[in-house]
Amino acid sequence: MKTASLAIAIPLLLLVACGRAEPVEDLPSQEELAAAANAAAAKAMAAAKADTPASRNYVNVERGYSFTFPEGWEKDGSAGNADGAVYRDPGAGADVRVFWQKNEGDQTLQQLVKTVNEGSEGVSGDFIGDNEYRGTANDGEGNNVALRLIKQADGTLVSATFVYPEMLSEQYQAMAEKALDSLKIFAPKAQTPEGGAAPAAADNSAAP
Repeated sequence: MKTASLAIAIPLLLLVACGRAEPVEDLPSQEELAAAANAAAAKAMAAAKADTPASRNYVNVERGYSFTFPEGWEKDGSAGNADGAVYRDPGAGADVRVFWQKNEGDQTLQQLVKTVNEGSEGVSGDFIGDNEYRGTANDGEGNNVALRLIKQADGTLVSATFVYPEMLSEQYQAMAEKALDSLKIFAPKAQTPEGGAAPAAADNSAAP
């Protein structure tokens, strides 16, 4: 909007200059006008950024993980708790859930994935080292499920699931991968010195 206004204003400035006594060189140069426009645009962008709602980054300091939810999605306050959160796409019936859970019996990740396989259809995926699994499945109700599981150093589990209508795979597949990529783990608050603040989210690596 500012650039368009400036494009209209430049010919008017030149027209007015013809009837003025001051030399034309006293007027701002095109470079100066462009610099002023750029500065105004940068200022507007900074103001817009400052007015943006809270970050989409969900950080659970107590459980030791963070996740970035898709832009424009809405948090379902009734579905979350101290262990995790749920965000939904208000337009298409898709949702993404990220939760921490205890690992009863200290099962291996392979055993945990087997349990997931028994509850879904067409599960396929890959283990990434000893502590991470990524896969896809179908919930039997016309929805695709993208899944990422990470076993933390203390044996607990963080799971992120992105569920979307199968008919909208083209629109959601890349979004699901990006969202799951954002899952990061770090030391839970109780395991940091004096229960202090968590460090910056680290790569998804945890000792076996």
